[in-house]
Amino acid sequence: MPNIEAFLGVKVAGQPVYDPNGLEVTFISNATGLPQVWALKRGEGEPRQVLKTEERIMFVKYLNHSSKRLFGMDKGVNERGQFYLLHESGEVEELVVSPDHIHRYGCCSPDGKWIAWSSNRRESAFFDVYIQHIETKEFRLVYKNDGTYGAVAWHPNGEQLLIQKTTTNLDHDLGLLSLETGEVDWLTKHDGEASFQSPQFSKDGTQLYVLTNLGVEFVGLASLNLQTRNWTWLDQPDWDLEELTINSRKDLLAYTVNTGGVSKGRLYDLIKQESRQWDTPQGTLSELSFAPDKEALGYVLNGASHPTDIWELDLDSLDSKRLTFVSDSPEVQEHLIEPELIHFNAFDGLEVPAFYYKPKTVSSDQKLPVVVFVHGGPESQIRSVYNPFLQYFISRGYAVCTPNVRGSSGYGKKYIHLDDVRKRMDSVQDLTALVDWLATDGGADRSRIAVMGRSYGGFMVLAAITHYPDIWAAAIDIVGISSFRSFLNNTSVWRRKLREAEYGSVENDGDFFDKIDPIHRTDAIQSPLLVLHGANDPRVPIEETEQMVQALQARNHPVEYIRFEDEGHFFVKTQNNVTAYTAVANFLDQYVGSI
Repeated sequence: MPNIEAFLGVKVAGQPVYDPNGLEVTFISNATGLPQVWALKRGEGEPRQVLKTEERIMFVKYLNHSSKRLFGMDKGVNERGQFYLLHESGEVEELVVSPDHIHRYGCCSPDGKWIAWSSNRRESAFFDVYIQHIETKEFRLVYKNDGTYGAVAWHPNGEQLLIQKTTTNLDHDLGLLSLETGEVDWLTKHDGEASFQSPQFSKDGTQLYVLTNLGVEFVGLASLNLQTRNWTWLDQPDWDLEELTINSRKDLLAYTVNTGGVSKGRLYDLIKQESRQWDTPQGTLSELSFAPDKEALGYVLNGASHPTDIWELDLDSLDSKRLTFVSDSPEVQEHLIEPELIHFNAFDGLEVPAFYYKPKTVSSDQKLPVVVFVHGGPESQIRSVYNPFLQYFISRGYAVCTPNVRGSSGYGKKYIHLDDVRKRMDSVQDLTALVDWLATDGGADRSRIAVMGRSYGGFMVLAAITHYPDIWAAAIDIVGISSFRSFLNNTSVWRRKLREAEYGSVENDGDFFDKIDPIHRTDAIQSPLLVLHGANDPRVPIEETEQMVQALQARNHPVEYIRFEDEGHFFVKTQNNVTAYTAVANFLDQYVGSI
């Protein structure tokens, strides 16, 4: 059986971008430990590393009409992205560096001379929009307001910038900013909640193609006439669409259909006004990128038994092939398990989906120990993708179940709001129904079910063991929230407003927080607890973990705590991940026991 190093050693490749001539694909891979910049000549076998740093690379892009690459990097996984230029010679040049601030890349001007980005430089709670000249490095503030704004696309005329206002994670607006006057023409004024994602201009700039759920339940593909402001639906399946992009000729769109956690790829011909679908192994498709030669589409495939690599689609034949083989690991491959999609009924009759993985070694009459893994977000979705530590647990004899409890994305507007504010505990109660299903229909040993989650999923873990303490054999909390009151008071100031739309506010809902917060219910905990956190976490401050640990230590309850001084909200260093998930596996063996 492979050890945890083998599963974590499965490397990934992502974020493919083609050079202006279409001869080379640049991408990000953690093949050497940290995410770094790599490149692959099309038609050749082996990629080469083109940039080596001591910190993770967050993104890489080609500037229009240039061999220069722009990349983002933070320090200690603190999420304060800074921008640099990577020249063809390998020379690195600072472009946007202000270490105390966050910078978010937006887009490049049609002539390749300018970039647009947003930052909280003016005020830590708000993000304004800037443009910057590549050669002189001079930048200017082109839009400021007290809110969260970003640059998403440059108009083909070069004189306007499409900006986005983020009111909540689920409610946006798009506007055309005149770079001459500073005036904004808001294009998507609406009542209620609506999302506008991945906007793409037509060649003449008169149409805007966008993924939206304006006035409907699911995110579909629509076109907005910028003169008449009329919307036209191009594709509206009963699933959310994702990852919209357009080719250089502006006559072909590519996007994906999220069918309950599994992606289907789709092309839409703007001339013929018809769509085609291409087939892939089970998993998710993301980071779609057209080649300049108009013959291919690069994308990332990540499946439970097909770890993350870059693939390429032939646009004529719709045949796909792998471009990179970074994830190849014969030692691990034969042990990978694809999940079964199951559904269970919650306390109120709601049907809740989940992916269920069973070990290969299990017999039909054998009762299974199960790890229930809860995703973060909460407006997120667990999907059929490769997860090294979950696959490791499966190989060690544990079943794994990953539910998309109410409040998850991917199932329409109504579903995603079923856990808002004072309905928070309904999603936690969904976990109790899952335990019942596992014990009655899933072959689980009811006395050996553990719960595990990270970030908001960590809150779900702590809430589960404090509100429903007698059904869990063990619990693992990774960077989780132990108190909404202290979390909202201490998280990054710009994040607080966005999270209040989902969680509620201290001012309006503090009494409810005090009622449900795990930190006030530690005496109820029966199961042993393992907690992991990074000291540099800007999202969930490490105090959320340490106040929980201290409370349990005070009553001599079994609690193990591992603090990583050089990690943030995500653990990116290989040895730290080995330490973390070796500890989790040993913890499960001690308190749950595999088959």
